[in-house]
Formats: sequence, structure tokens, C-alpha cells
Amino acid sequence: MKIDTKFLGALDIEEKEILTFEQGLLGLEDEKKFVLLPIDADLPLALLQSVKQKDIGFVIAYPFAFKKDYSFDLSEEDYQQLQIEKIEDVLTYAIVTMKDTFQESTMNLLAPLIINMEKKFGKQIVLQDNKSYPLRYPMQLLEGSAE
Repeated sequence: MKIDTKFLGALDIEEKEILTFEQGLLGLEDEKKFVLLPIDADLPLALLQSVKQKDIGFVIAYPFAFKKDYSFDLSEEDYQQLQIEKIEDVLTYAIVTMKDTFQESTMNLLAPLIINMEKKFGKQIVLQDNKSYPLRYPMQLLEGSAE
């Protein structure tokens, strides 16, 4: 299947690579089909690209490479919606707001993306706990994270 992407031009993807976000993303509730595209094997970053809308694509980051103590709990509802059987099948990402330099860029730790890579279901959750993670967390790699 061929898709047009925001950052990488036209690409061929496999149907089995498509992730379903049944509730869409915050502000994009009608956009439900995305694909995860690698950027660079040495960086904890990827692209989340809409399968249908070329202009809907996000740089996303593996938040633990930037904030080692980042943690939260998923609700039973999250487990059911994402069909999680093994926690090892789940990846967490944060949407990045790109600035002129990488050091000025930030990521949204308040509303992470949870993806069951085995079942191909994703969900953006808004953390309600008392840790109060920021909407704009600075992108500063921890030592050893890019290796």
C-alpha cells in the first residue's frame, strides 16, 4: 500500500504495519489509522504518520531516553482497549514539538501514546496522577541513551 507522508514523501507500507487508534489522538479524534516509521536507528525517535492524511504526521520520542524516572499506571480500561496481554508488547512514546534546534524541542509527557505493537492498537492517554508531568518537557538525551 502506498501512502504520502509529511516528512518522508511517498512510501510503501504493509497493511500489517497499520496501527489503529480507535479514539484518534487529542484534537484529531477522526484520524484513527497511523503507521510508525523509523527515523534513525541511533536516536530514540520515530514518526507517527496518518495513513490517510499526508499533513498529519508527528515526530515522537521514546520518553525514557530523556527522563529515566518517567512512569505512570494504565487503567484496566486502557488494558482492555489496547488488548494488552503482555506488557513487553507495549511501547510508550511522547509527541515532540520540534523547534529550530533539537535542544529547544520539547515533548509532551502529560499525554503519552501507548501502543500495543503485537495487536497494533494505540491510544493517547492523559495522565491524571499527582506527578504532574509537563506538556513541554525539554529534549535532553540522558547519557548512553543514543547508543
